[in-house]
Amino acid sequence: MERESLTLNITVQAFSVFSAHWTSRLLSKNLKICRNITLPVVLYGCETWSLTLREERKLRVFANMVLRRIFGLRRDEVTWEWRRLHNEKLNDLYSSPNIVRVIKSRRMRWAEHVARMGEERGVYRVLVGKLEGRRPLGRPRRRWISRRWDVGM
Repeated sequence: MERESLTLNITVQAFSVFSAHWTSRLLSKNLKICRNITLPVVLYGCETWSLTLREERKLRVFANMVLRRIFGLRRDEVTWEWRRLHNEKLNDLYSSPNIVRVIKSRRMRWAEHVARMGEERGVYRVLVGKLEGRRPLGRPRRRWISRRWDVGM
C-alpha cells in the first residue's frame, strides 16, 4: 500500500513538471505526453500490487485529473457556460481503457507468465503459496492468487 502511494506521489510531481505543456492547445502532443511519460510512471510495477478500493479510486481520480487538464473546459450546449467535463464525457473523448482495468490486465498477464514457469522457481512458489517453513500465528493472509480472479473483465 505504501509503495503505491509513493508511486502516485512521484507521478503527481512528474505531472506538475509538465504543467507548462498541459496548457498547450495541441491535444495530440498532450495525449502523447500522457501516454508515454505519465502513465508508465504510474503503472511501474503494477503487476505485483494488491490494490484496495481506496487506492483504485485514487488512481481513477488522478487519471481523470490528467485528462481534464488535457481536454480543458467545454462550453455547455444549453446554457453556453464553461464547464468541467464529466467522467463519462472524458471516457468518450479518451478511448483508452481506464487505469484500473489496465492494471488488472497487466496483473493477469504477469500471472500467466509466472504460471508458465517451472515449479522450482521461487516466484512460482510465492504465487501458488507453496513455501517451505512454518506458518506464523494468526489468521492467514489473503494470497495474491485468490485476488487475481477479482479482475472483473
